[in-house]
This record gives sequence, C-alpha cells and structure tokens, in this order.
Amino acid sequence: MTDTTTTPAEQELVARWQKYIHASPYNRELGVLPHAAQPDWFVLKIDYQDFLVGDPKTGVIHGGVITALLDAACGFSIFMKLPELKPMATLDLRMDYLKPATPGRTIFGGAVCYKLTSELAFVRGAAYHDSPDDPFAMAVGIYMFTSGRPVITEKVGGMQ
Repeated sequence: MTDTTTTPAEQELVARWQKYIHASPYNRELGVLPHAAQPDWFVLKIDYQDFLVGDPKTGVIHGGVITALLDAACGFSIFMKLPELKPMATLDLRMDYLKPATPGRTIFGGAVCYKLTSELAFVRGAAYHDSPDDPFAMAVGIYMFTSGRPVITEKVGGMQ
C-alpha cells in the first residue's frame, strides 16, 4: 500500500475519479478530493479546515469527518473493482479511533476492497497523515449492492 500516484495510468485514474467525487453533496461540503488510485488501494484526502473541527480547544477534526472520509474511500475502492458502477449502501462500517488526528494537517483515507460477491463488497481502510502504516483510525466495512439507479451511469471500472 502506498499513497502516492506515480505512474501516468494512476494519475489518469485520479483525474477520472475527480469528476465523480462531488456527486455526493456531503463529500463536496467536506472538501473530499481523490489523492491516489491504484488497483488495490484508493486514497481520498481532506485538507484541514476550521469548520471541520470537533473540539475548538484542541483543533482536532471531528470523528464524523474521518468516518465520512473512510466511508467514501471504501466506496471508491469498490468502484475500482467493478466494470460499471452499481448503486450500493453501507451495510456495516466499524470504526476504530486509535488516536486523534493532528490539528492543522491534511487527512488521508485509503481503502481496499478485498472481497467482492454479486451482492456484497468487503473493505478495510485507514485514516492517516504520512503513512497508512501509522494510522490514527481504521475501518472495516460491508457494502450491499442495491436495485436503485446509480448516480453516475457511464462505465468506469478500475485498471483492467
């Protein structure tokens, strides 16, 4: 797992997903942006902003922002595995907060979809500043594909 985009193909994937990240008004309001895209590791980021702070005394970002970032990263890691987008819902998302995020720093949220069935996707992710090997929060989730219409209808897929 790395968090840097190094190849032209990876840079193209980040650019492709850039136009989709703000299909969610919530992601748009939080300032979520794609950072790195690899076949097995998708990374989003949120730059530090005062309105995201949960405790003004410490300047620490609210835990809900970190949860939203990892939820979105998990979703995009699933999209990377699909030949076309399917609507889905977060069925279960477990968050483990290991320590507070450092005030004033960009937060990265990376995720991998490690198992995909016709009905479910299984993911895990990490929120970190410098390296996914030193996370301040971890996530494990299950996403369920639904029968609704996807917000984005073109075929996108990952690196195939």
